[in-house]
Amino acid sequence: MLLFMTFIVCMCLYMFNIPADDYDHQYYEKGLNFDKDYASEKLVVTDKAQPLITELNHQITIEFKQPAFGTIKLINPLGKSKDVVFALNTGTDTRAVIPLKSLTRGRRAIRIEWSSDKKDYLFQKDIDIDGN
Repeated sequence: MLLFMTFIVCMCLYMFNIPADDYDHQYYEKGLNFDKDYASEKLVVTDKAQPLITELNHQITIEFKQPAFGTIKLINPLGKSKDVVFALNTGTDTRAVIPLKSLTRGRRAIRIEWSSDKKDYLFQKDIDIDGN
């Protein structure tokens, strides 16, 4: 009986000490915006506006079809606190460059939200970062 009670106490301590990052606090807001995101993702396919993503010399280069502005988010599977967000503004150019000097190697999801020619686009893809 003592062994069973020790097991229960240990499980309770473990459950209270695990990180709470698994719960998405914007779950309902994301659900309300799902149609908008779906339309933006579909527009990438219809307009053939998929950006070309390459990694070379410790930087990610993203090539767009037209000048773009918006945000680039590198999502780390280890938790929301390790995500990195970059502002995107290509100006008159069609290329954006992200330095990777501060990022560790590993798999990331890249989420690019941008506007070009008065249209909103959304593109998501998994990438591998070679790192330092």
